[in-house]
Amino acid sequence: MPKYFAALTIILMLGMVLTRVMLMRRRGIQAMNFGKIDKTDFLIPPFALFYFYTVLANAFNLPAVSTQQFLHSEIISWIGVFLCLAGLLLLLWSLISFGQSFRVGIDIEHPDKLITSGVFAFSRNPIYVAFASILLGQFLIFPNWILLVYLGAGIWLFHRQVLREEDYLKRHYGREYLEYCNRVRRYL
Repeated sequence: MPKYFAALTIILMLGMVLTRVMLMRRRGIQAMNFGKIDKTDFLIPPFALFYFYTVLANAFNLPAVSTQQFLHSEIISWIGVFLCLAGLLLLLWSLISFGQSFRVGIDIEHPDKLITSGVFAFSRNPIYVAFASILLGQFLIFPNWILLVYLGAGIWLFHRQVLREEDYLKRHYGREYLEYCNRVRRYL
C-alpha cells in the first residue's frame, strides 16, 4: 500500500502545481517563469523525470535502475506515507495562501505583493518544505541509493533556489521583506 501512495503523491503534487499554473494563465498571469533567470535550471527537468520514473517503477514493478533497498520496514514505510501526505497538505495550503502571487521561478517583470499570511506566517518557504517532506517520505517508502541521492540533491537545489529568491525579495521589497525575515523562519 505505501508504494502506491508514493506514486499517487507524485501525480497529486504535479497535478496541484500544473492546475494552479493553468488557472492563473486563464486569468492572464504567466505563473511559469522557470529558467528565465538561470538557464541552467533547464538541466533539472530530465533529472526530475528520471526521479518520477524511479518512484513509479518501484511502485509498479517496472524495470528500474536499482531495486536494492537499505532496509525494509513496514513502520518506516508508513512514516514515509505520513511525510508524503503532510507534504501534499502543506503544498496545497501554500498554493492557497499564495493566491495570485504564485509563480514557478522568479518573476522579475510582473512581481506581485509580498505574501506573509496563511502558511507564510509560519514559514517563508513552505513549498520547499513540502517538496523536501515528499522526497524524504518517498525515500522512506523506497529506501534505495538513487532516492537517497535525489533527497540530498533536492534539498541542496531547494536551498539554492531559496537563496536566489531571498536575494531578489530583499532587493524588491526592501525593509518590508527584512522585517518579515525577522518574524518568520526560513524553513520551519
